[in-house]
Amino acid sequence: MPPDAGSLHDGPVTQPAGRVEVIAGPMFAGKTEELLRRVRRASIAGRRVVVISHALDDRAGGERVASHAGLDAPSRKAASAAEIEAAIGDEMPDMLAIDEAHFFGPELVPVVGDLAARGMVVVVAGLDVTFTGQPFEPLPALMALAERVDKLTSICTVCGEDAIYHTRVAPTPSSDPRLVTENVGGLETYQARCRRHFEGAAPDQ
Repeated sequence: MPPDAGSLHDGPVTQPAGRVEVIAGPMFAGKTEELLRRVRRASIAGRRVVVISHALDDRAGGERVASHAGLDAPSRKAASAAEIEAAIGDEMPDMLAIDEAHFFGPELVPVVGDLAARGMVVVVAGLDVTFTGQPFEPLPALMALAERVDKLTSICTVCGEDAIYHTRVAPTPSSDPRLVTENVGGLETYQARCRRHFEGAAPDQ
């Protein structure tokens, strides 16, 4: 006797499937803007959203994430990948958005994987390349493990072509080892460059 039509849906309720989405690119590519767009859409849809930003990023002047284009949203700060779960607290958001992911280092990869396995949509935005033109972990590893990857480009300040690099145009001395690789800054510190004009630039001007 054929099974009842409704029996295909009977059984234990399964945990909602999580996933990892990565928004990567050089500086001035609109990564944070795209992250905030997804946060806004999820909020409109009635989903519970938590935004995490790194404690090093204080450009918005407090507990907020802000894009170069002027968009912003409330956020919670974490100084390391290990602090992200504490920043979430007892909540189980539908979406977790992590900005400036490069500052969290390779330790972010297992944290993101664990949260996605628990059913969260984890959206991660950050630099995938340093100002010296090298892959910038943890973004390359996260891109390999993500269900969705969006690699954005900026606009070369020399010729206007698509830029996949950025170069440092002002020294930014710091005692913080994370800032030796990349500093929190804007147009006063960095410029976007295409491949041709990046390769002709000094690595640290």
